[in-house]
Amino acid sequence: MKTIKTDCLIIGCGVAGSVCALELANAGFDVVLITSAEDPRETATRYAQGGIAYPPRETEAREQFVTDILEVGAGWCYEPAVHFFAETGAELIEKFLIEYLQIPFDREAGGKLDFSIEAGHPEVGHPELEHPSDHILHVEDQTGLSIQEKLVETLLKNPNINLLTSMTAIELLNLCYHTRDFNNLYKNPQCVGAYVYDHKSQEAFAIVAPYTVLATGGLGQLYQHTTNPERSRGDGIAMAFRIGAKIINLEYIQFHPTTFYHKAAKRFLITRELRRGGAKLINSKGEEFMSRYDNRKELAPHDVVSRAIHQEMLTLGDPYVLLDVSHKPSQWIRTRFPYTHAQCLNYGIDITKEPIPVVPAAHYSCGGVWVDLKGETSIPGLLSVGEVACTGVHGANRAAATSLLEGLVWGDSAAKAIGAYLKKEKLSMPVIKEWEHEYEKVDPALIYQDWIVIKQTMWNYVGLVRSTHRLERAEEVLSELGAEIESFYKHSIISDELIGLRNAIQTANLVVRAAKENRQSRGCHFIIESNL
Repeated sequence: MKTIKTDCLIIGCGVAGSVCALELANAGFDVVLITSAEDPRETATRYAQGGIAYPPRETEAREQFVTDILEVGAGWCYEPAVHFFAETGAELIEKFLIEYLQIPFDREAGGKLDFSIEAGHPEVGHPELEHPSDHILHVEDQTGLSIQEKLVETLLKNPNINLLTSMTAIELLNLCYHTRDFNNLYKNPQCVGAYVYDHKSQEAFAIVAPYTVLATGGLGQLYQHTTNPERSRGDGIAMAFRIGAKIINLEYIQFHPTTFYHKAAKRFLITRELRRGGAKLINSKGEEFMSRYDNRKELAPHDVVSRAIHQEMLTLGDPYVLLDVSHKPSQWIRTRFPYTHAQCLNYGIDITKEPIPVVPAAHYSCGGVWVDLKGETSIPGLLSVGEVACTGVHGANRAAATSLLEGLVWGDSAAKAIGAYLKKEKLSMPVIKEWEHEYEKVDPALIYQDWIVIKQTMWNYVGLVRSTHRLERAEEVLSELGAEIESFYKHSIISDELIGLRNAIQTANLVVRAAKENRQSRGCHFIIESNL
């Protein structure tokens, strides 16, 4: 079995993983960066349309920025993390995104950065900005795509980064169990890399490193409707759980209120910026309904808007509601939202003339692998950044436009921590056991059917609105399925599909367990009485 040795292994190349890789490489360290996608631009980052929060530098305004995040987080945020986020964010945006990557953020006619307000901040709905904390930088409605493309372009030019595509991490290497020296069994758990599956050669091998960074993204694909890319299967959470890392807050799954609904289309996000620009939600009766649910109307936090849409659909028996921006000038719509306009037009919807059919969808996991301000987990040698990590910034509900900035801040922080450790001492790496191959073929129909069960169970019972009985039903169904999947995983030929299915069912069961244990409605974890 071939083995690759490096200073740091990073699993995932969205904004968090890529920033970490570039910072380490620029400091002179060798990095292996892997992604399970064939195209390294295919990450959750590229689909982040709305923008990136730009914390103000002035003390009073920055405190308001912190207050905004804490309010949206429903009293469940870790305040030291929110303050760290607010105090370091602006400088990193300026130095890393604007100066180093040269992200072409939108600007006003005079060259000044063009800001917008995102939903979920206390001041939204006011005609004038009263706090700089409401500022969001954007690149039209393709902010994430612009950042991701620049990141990949820069990664490929860096001689200290070995970017490997079509590589799926199978298992994190634990010093106690995956090395040839049996005496390591008596040592404390420590992550020393990962077993990796090569899609093209269909072989498994080890990448050994003193430091490993999980940057695998979220878990949206556990749900029937999601804005997430296909590989957001909870891989990082499941791997971290199996090595013994602390996992928290998984019950807090944020649902985006507006994703495009069409029988022939995969769900894609209709940016909240459209609502900020004046788009109205209407039901099949032609009624604007948000005022019945919240005085902030369309600009209320995601969970409030999502549940309002969900209730309208249930009440009227409709498969979707409508988002209408057609009353705005056509040229402004096409200029400000070119991506959204083009995507909808592909399915015969001209948003300058007609409303967009939309449904809520699983969007962002506020919980994940517990980390500190350096991105370190409870397992030595293992760090976690981006959506797979739980920094405490989001609490029980994510404030809009904070995810890209969180990835930037913790990607940078993790790189600095790893760099400092590597400068202190050069660690000798253990000899890893060879991967044990199995030879039983897996019926693709079984994998397909198991995915249907996971998605439908999570959507129906662990979705926007939960109850004790629904969660008990989900636990019963998914626990049994998990045992079956684990059984045939142990004897089957390894593949990306099988790895993903195993991780998905384990992560789904962790979400169900977290939701079942938390009987208090808070943020995007919404519990009703079972008899309702």
